[in-house]
Amino acid sequence: MIDFVVGHYNYWMYIGLLMIGFYAMMAKKNLVKKIIGMNIFQSAIILFYISTSVKKGGVTVPILEHGSGDHGTHAVDVLNYANPLPHVLMLTAIVVMVATLGVAVAVAILIYRRYGTLEEDEIVLSMNQPPRRKRAGDEKENTDFTPLPLPLSPGRGN
Repeated sequence: MIDFVVGHYNYWMYIGLLMIGFYAMMAKKNLVKKIIGMNIFQSAIILFYISTSVKKGGVTVPILEHGSGDHGTHAVDVLNYANPLPHVLMLTAIVVMVATLGVAVAVAILIYRRYGTLEEDEIVLSMNQPPRRKRAGDEKENTDFTPLPLPLSPGRGN
């Protein structure tokens, strides 16, 4: 039993990272901590899939080394080649992970601008309160947001 645990230490590390990420997403009340937990969870999944495609020994990429005239003269031993499909799929997963992170941070920024906090409990409390009606003497809301000027692009004559 101990040989099995020691022999698969990388899988135990990924399980630990998955549990840390899942705990952060479920138990933490701060939205930034939830985003970090989501990123840890996604990274652990990517590491797991990449580690499952690793082969030990003298493996190479699946590029046939024989000339173009020798098609079908000998069988290809698939044990000598690494499967590129998990790596390609994980590149796509990394792109999705970065896009998800960007959207989550953008939503967190909008939530902070609207509610003034990133704590889940305070956001839920302020959402359950009825909206305050504006009176004639009320000032315009201060959002503390000034748009940045657009950079000048080269070649446009600016």
